[in-house]
Amino acid sequence: MKIGAIDIGTNSMRLLTTDLIDNKLTNRKKYVNTTRIGQGVDENGFITEEAMERNINALKEYHDKCLDYGCEKIYCMGTSALRDSKNRSEFIKRAKDEAGIDVNVVDGEIEAKLGFSGVTNGIDKEGDILVIDIGGGSTEFIFGNKEGIERNVSINIGALRLTEKYLSEGYSDSAFSDMREFINEQIKDIVSYLNEKEIECVCGIGGTITSLSAVNQNLEVYSMEKVHGSVITREEVQKMMDKFVSCSDEERKHINGLQPKRADIIAAGTEILICIMDNLSKKEVVVSEYDNLEGIAYSSIL
Repeated sequence: MKIGAIDIGTNSMRLLTTDLIDNKLTNRKKYVNTTRIGQGVDENGFITEEAMERNINALKEYHDKCLDYGCEKIYCMGTSALRDSKNRSEFIKRAKDEAGIDVNVVDGEIEAKLGFSGVTNGIDKEGDILVIDIGGGSTEFIFGNKEGIERNVSINIGALRLTEKYLSEGYSDSAFSDMREFINEQIKDIVSYLNEKEIECVCGIGGTITSLSAVNQNLEVYSMEKVHGSVITREEVQKMMDKFVSCSDEERKHINGLQPKRADIIAAGTEILICIMDNLSKKEVVVSEYDNLEGIAYSSIL
């Protein structure tokens, strides 16, 4: 069966087209569009008209790509920003009327299950694993193994959300200090729980972590194959963070492996990862290109 899976995230909208045959995904192709539906949602509680228009246009484009591919099913989920926005029903109606897409706004638990399903189907790891999904509006912690999820938590710390909250006026030491304190406070309960567990592998998904892998490998052209299964060490994450902070806004847009439209939020996303690794005393993270999009395709629960 040919399937299209769409994820409307706080910072970007992504599409996966693929064939599901005998519970295996083949001919995977992904598209990403930085649509920022969550821009300003934290401040005023509403999706702005500009963000609404950007995202409806992107949905129209993705709908056409799915038709061109011959998709028999198109699944679409909305996450953190749509969960939080007061006018999400307007967006859902417009998506159906104008783009022909049924948008399902999922809670953090469903989002976590989809991400975990994608990871466990794409990376062969035994024992207990922790999946970290750093998004634009939230970060998910999913702990479990191939038997299922033991615990998952969604926390409202994301790369776009924290950029707007702490870094909109620049990269000062005090801004990073305040942001770090906030992150550590938000994650302390789940960290306390996880530090009592035997975590065999920490696996990262989402745009922040895949971008860090691409930057770490100095990729001029993004490659799912090179990113998937790659390992980033804590030391490498710090070196990239130092580079992001030392660059001007314009210089950051030209770093190999980093999408220009992600350049303004990558530092906040990286800080989230640093805080998580430090609090869990983990020296490396495995990067997965199988994520909640593949989870949607495998489970088809939307």
